[in-house]
Amino acid sequence: MSASDAQRIALALVSHTNVGKTTLARTLLGRDVGTVRDAPHVTEAAERFALIDTAEGDLLELWDTPGFGDSVRLARRLARQGNPLGWFLTEVWDRFRDRPFWSTQRAIRAVLDHADAVLYLVNASEDPRDAGYVEPEMKVLELIGRPVLVLLNQTGPPRPAHEEAAQVQAWRAHLAGRPLVRGALALDAFSRCWVQELALFDAVTALLPADRLPAFGRLAAAWRARHEATFAQSMQVLAQRLARAAVDRERLADAGLRGRLRDLGTALGLPHPGEATPKEAAMAALAERLDADIRSGTDRLITLHGLSGRARDEVLQRLAGHYAITERVSEGKAALLGGALAGALTGLKADLATGGLTLGGGLLIGGVLGALGAAGMARGYNLARGSGQTEVAWTDEVLDELAASGLLAYLAVAHHGRGGGEWTAPATPAHWQEAVHVRLRERRSALSSIWSQRNDGYPEHQLATALAAELTVAARGVLADLYPEASRPGV
Repeated sequence: MSASDAQRIALALVSHTNVGKTTLARTLLGRDVGTVRDAPHVTEAAERFALIDTAEGDLLELWDTPGFGDSVRLARRLARQGNPLGWFLTEVWDRFRDRPFWSTQRAIRAVLDHADAVLYLVNASEDPRDAGYVEPEMKVLELIGRPVLVLLNQTGPPRPAHEEAAQVQAWRAHLAGRPLVRGALALDAFSRCWVQELALFDAVTALLPADRLPAFGRLAAAWRARHEATFAQSMQVLAQRLARAAVDRERLADAGLRGRLRDLGTALGLPHPGEATPKEAAMAALAERLDADIRSGTDRLITLHGLSGRARDEVLQRLAGHYAITERVSEGKAALLGGALAGALTGLKADLATGGLTLGGGLLIGGVLGALGAAGMARGYNLARGSGQTEVAWTDEVLDELAASGLLAYLAVAHHGRGGGEWTAPATPAHWQEAVHVRLRERRSALSSIWSQRNDGYPEHQLATALAAELTVAARGVLADLYPEASRPGV
C-alpha cells in the first residue's frame, strides 16, 4: 500500500456524566490520562489520544469527552447549529454562566468534528428501564448522526458468561428501536479482559463505512498482536516459575535415628520444643524460595499488563503434606520403624514413616508394608529413585495446584483495568476456579508426563518449554469458556 492509503480513524467515548469514560479510557490506553473523580462534570474539555497505530501510518484515535448533563436542553440547542445567536450562547455566554452545559456542548462539537463512530457508555448496574438519561441522550446522538456502539460499564466483578450475556441482552432489547445503535457489549473499566477488547474491535468494524475498513483491519491486527504478545510472555512467566518449582530441591543433613523419631512425632501432631529439625528447615527453605518466586512472577505479570502495584498480599499456603522426600533410607532403621509401627498405625500413609513426607507410592503402613517388609521397601525405594542422599522437593500434587494458582493469578492481572488504580489481589470468582480446573484436567496426562521428566534429569529450560505449551492451551480454553462471544480463532 502507499502512504496515501493510510487513514486516521476516531472513536468518541460519550456518556452521561460520571459513568466512567475517563476510567475506561485509561484502561484502553494503558496509561493515566485525564482526571478521575467520583463527581459529575470532572472532564470539561474533549481530549484526543492515540490508541494504536500501524507501520503503514494508520492511526486510531480515542476521544474522551465531557459527560452529558441536561440532554433535553442540549437537543434543543443542537437543533440551532449554524444560528449566530446559538453560536454566541455556546462560545461565550454558557462558558461563564453555565459551564457544565458548555462542557456538554464541547462533547457534541468533538463528535461532530472528528468522530467516525460513538462508543456510548451506560451504567450497567442500572436497569435500562430506570436509566432516564438514556432516552434524551439517544435523541442527541441521533441528531449527531454517527453510528453508536453501546458499552456496559460498571458491571461489577467478573461473572459467569450467561449472567453477563443476560445483562447485555436486556440493554440490546431496550435500545432495539434505535437505528443508529449497532450493538451492545460489556466492557467494564475495572474488570474487563483483553479478549473483550478484541470483541470491541470486531464490533466497531460494523460501524465504519467500506472505505475505512482496510485501515481499520490493519489497526485491529496491530491491537491483537499487542495483546497476543503480552499473553505469550505471561505464559512464559508462569511456565518458568513452575519449572523452577519442579526441579527445586533442598538437601537434608542426616539427623540420625533420634531426628527421625522426632520427625515422626511431628507428623503425629506431638509438639517438640527447640530449634527446627533439619527436615523442617529444608521444607521452610523450599517454601520460602517458592513464595519469593510467586511474588516476583506476579510482579512481572503486573508490569507486562501496564499496571502499577506489587504482589504485596500474595501469600503462599505451605501445605506440609505435599512435600516429597527422596532419601537413602537405612534398611536397619526402616526395619525398626516398620516393626514399631506396623501394628499401631494400620491405615496411615507411608509418609508417616519419614515424618510426614511421602515415600512416593502412598503405600499403607499395615497390611501392605507388613507384607513387603520394611527393609525390602527401603531397598525398592532407593533403587527406584536412584538417590544417594536425602532431598526435599515438591510433589506432583503441589505442582498441579501451582499450575492452577498461576492461571488464576494471570486472570486476576489480565482483568484489572488500569482505571482501577494499583493492582491488588482480588477475591477469585468461583467460576474462574471451575474453568481453570476443568481445562487443567484435560491436560493432566501431559502435565504428569512433564513432572515425571524432572526425575529423569530433564533441564529446567526444557521443562519450561513444555509447560508453556500446556499452559497456553489451558489458558486459551479458559478464556473461551469465560467469554464465548469474544472467542475467535487464536483466542
